[in-house]
Amino acid sequence: MRKDIVPDPEASRTFYKFLTSVVVPRPIAWVSSTSADGVDNLAPHSFFTVASVNPPIVQFTSVGRKDSVRNIEATGEFVVNFTPEDLFEAVNATGTNFPPDVSEFDAVGLTREPSATVRPPRVLESPVALECRLHLIQDMGDCTLVFGEVLHAVVSEDVLDGALPAIDALKPLSRLGRNEWGTAGRIRTITRIPVGEWPGHYRAPGDPGAH
Repeated sequence: MRKDIVPDPEASRTFYKFLTSVVVPRPIAWVSSTSADGVDNLAPHSFFTVASVNPPIVQFTSVGRKDSVRNIEATGEFVVNFTPEDLFEAVNATGTNFPPDVSEFDAVGLTREPSATVRPPRVLESPVALECRLHLIQDMGDCTLVFGEVLHAVVSEDVLDGALPAIDALKPLSRLGRNEWGTAGRIRTITRIPVGEWPGHYRAPGDPGAH
């Protein structure tokens, strides 16, 4: 038996909580930006994805027009820092609604690292950072979508396995519903099936050979 849930514009926050409980897990863009007055801001945004491969563009959504958006509008630059499991409390703390003249770097006790191509600093404690130039800002309902072209990336050699980061070394954090956060947990691997090899290792649900 299923329960029907219909979005109600008069109770949008209720449906928002439902959406964030089913659109899970969500990667986190830990966005550092710098205001026109030179204050470094750092905030987690859990609506985050890759928007384009070539050129490389990432996108995050700000629910409401927060300091991140205002700073990026003013300067055209930002950095997306990776959120690892061991920085769980610090990432959450940077979501505190400090006034614009307070830097989360200082309030939370994180270390600024100079970026190579943009003014906002990277988070030294984060193993990966993407330096971005503003590509597009798009208002949508009560949210703001921010698209940034990645100009430069850095990665700690400690998390590399060959040329690529290893998931067990990165230990990514994600957002779930309510006040819940997720970790990578069990990792499974599987190859995509070429049509010429169909069905390959795939077995339909109910097939005696399915796992």
